[in-house]
Amino acid sequence: MREIERDLLRLVAELPLADRIELACFSRWSERAVYQRLSVLRRSGLVEDLAHASELIRPTRRFLLTADGVEQLALSLDRSREVVLRDYPVSERWRQTLLRRIDAVAVTYRLGSALAEIVGPSRLRWYRSRPADAAFALTGGRTLAVVRWGRALDRTAFAVRMSRLRQGPTYSGALLLVPDEVRFRQARRLLRGMPFICFLALEGEAAHASGESRIWRAPSGGAQLSLRDVPDYLRPEGQWTVERVPQRSLPPRSLAARPETREPDWLLPARLKTSEKRALDLIGDWPWIRPDHLAALLGVARRRVSQLTSGLERFELLSAPRIEGQRRLALTDRGLALIARRDRASVGAARKRWSAAPLDPEAPFGWRNLRGRRTRQLLRHLAHTESVHQFLAALSKQARAQGAELTQLDPPHRASRYFRLDRTLYSVQPDAFGVLRTDGRDQPFFLEWERRAIRPSTMAAKLAPYQRYYRTHRPTDDHGGWPLVLFAFDDPLAADRFLRLVREQPGNSGTDLPIYVTDRPTLDDSGPLGPAWRRENERRAGTAFAWDR
Repeated sequence: MREIERDLLRLVAELPLADRIELACFSRWSERAVYQRLSVLRRSGLVEDLAHASELIRPTRRFLLTADGVEQLALSLDRSREVVLRDYPVSERWRQTLLRRIDAVAVTYRLGSALAEIVGPSRLRWYRSRPADAAFALTGGRTLAVVRWGRALDRTAFAVRMSRLRQGPTYSGALLLVPDEVRFRQARRLLRGMPFICFLALEGEAAHASGESRIWRAPSGGAQLSLRDVPDYLRPEGQWTVERVPQRSLPPRSLAARPETREPDWLLPARLKTSEKRALDLIGDWPWIRPDHLAALLGVARRRVSQLTSGLERFELLSAPRIEGQRRLALTDRGLALIARRDRASVGAARKRWSAAPLDPEAPFGWRNLRGRRTRQLLRHLAHTESVHQFLAALSKQARAQGAELTQLDPPHRASRYFRLDRTLYSVQPDAFGVLRTDGRDQPFFLEWERRAIRPSTMAAKLAPYQRYYRTHRPTDDHGGWPLVLFAFDDPLAADRFLRLVREQPGNSGTDLPIYVTDRPTLDDSGPLGPAWRRENERRAGTAFAWDR
């Protein structure tokens, strides 16, 4: 066996599920040489590959060591197979763990490839249960942790991870990947008091950035840095976590020689197409959504949604019961587990909140017979749930028609904001939060769809949390500016009463709340981006998103 083949065999063992370009970046060989010798190793049965794609990573083929490859690596290193299984992430358990997180694994490898442009090839260590997802070993004894905040992981769980990271080994620094600007700002607050420097970036930008791209920011300050700048701020010496090795590690089984008729759960993230993953995330965010509303959010035809959902149902990831004459889409327990494990969230907590499985399979289907606490509540108030879905679908469709883009759309459990005022903890809990981008300008907004707030006392209770929120500095801290607050009512008369209430509130003049009010008939005529919105000091309706703040 040639030297390059021995080197690549070791590299595939260290970096399971890396593709050819990433392996070349971590090695001292050219891309052409890596391409050629990997083909030889694959034909020899020492490595195997599988196709993979995600929203952030284009289709590619990723490589793994086979059981024969483990034996050959042990022979070339003059070690036993058990030592190789202990020292490298090549066991069957490691394979399943990394395949469950393959989308995040791919982004980390792209990040490592960009880092290699700056500091040269580095070592990478993966973690199963530690606060960091992985860590790079750089020259001079420096270590750089990688922490990813997945979209399915709530703020409380991520705060616990940050606390554990703060109390663990002291890295030279850390790179944090976050899914959106809101959680970017939340992560900044959670990083206060960290014993080493941290840099944050949006995951979507880090997946495509080079070593020169200025996408990284420190927890304090607004300066944007590139990966080339990061090593200058790292501590000269750093530690890194060493996980306890399992007492017994089994060699990997071939992906092509599995007798199961049903795809194992841990292999599904690699089997699903990008469009199927996108649909899965949206259905997980908006349980009981109708297929036509899902089509609008995805920006595809209804026929395409039928193709996507049939594939997800075939994998047993999706439930589609017919309720009140309409198909409603929700994730199965298997689908919830797939998303939770991808983002290192609790599977048990996800099922407890969002399971669409019946408590009694023999009993009639209904909200009283659901396991998930939150899905039960959404189905119980299905008319309200559907109204929110319909509004967001119409907004998404109208935005595309006008050249705008709905860049962020958060369901209620991610849209909530907690804040302190006069040493008391309060919260705003809207029905949705979104960010509309038009002409390079972002406009965040909260949505409140009201069906039962028809009495003055109830309306005042709905308005009070926003009055408190906008009396603090948190709207700017959370979003970089003041989000719009959109109140939509089923009844035009209720909308008029609410406007009168807003006008009469004594505390509004000091904060000038960005509240806009509409009703269902007006929305049906003009759409969310049309002249459907009224303010308390304006007599005629206008467009909410054109407000010059």
